[in-house]
Amino acid sequence: MRFLSEVCLSLEEAESIRLKDLDCLDQQQCAEHMNISRPTFQRVLSSARKKIADALLNGKAVRITGGNYEAVALHLRCLNGHEWDFQWTSSVNTGHLCPKCKMPPIDS
Repeated sequence: MRFLSEVCLSLEEAESIRLKDLDCLDQQQCAEHMNISRPTFQRVLSSARKKIADALLNGKAVRITGGNYEAVALHLRCLNGHEWDFQWTSSVNTGHLCPKCKMPPIDS
């Protein structure tokens, strides 16, 4: 059995690609969004692009792993008007349901 070689992309590198190449933001906007300096953003983006090029041209899989990130709480509201913050560490089964009436959140 032959296994596919892989390239590991950090979450920061994946986010830099998303912001710059998918969302088409300029580098200063990307850096601000990621709370890093513009030169640091450039280094992260360059590293990500080099790894992706290696994967594409050499037939390797891309694995996105680890990195430094901060999960942001979501502020949600249900049809009954109740509001609550959802923490990413909350239970997957009940975290998105209103803690008062158990209704799902509405789109904001």
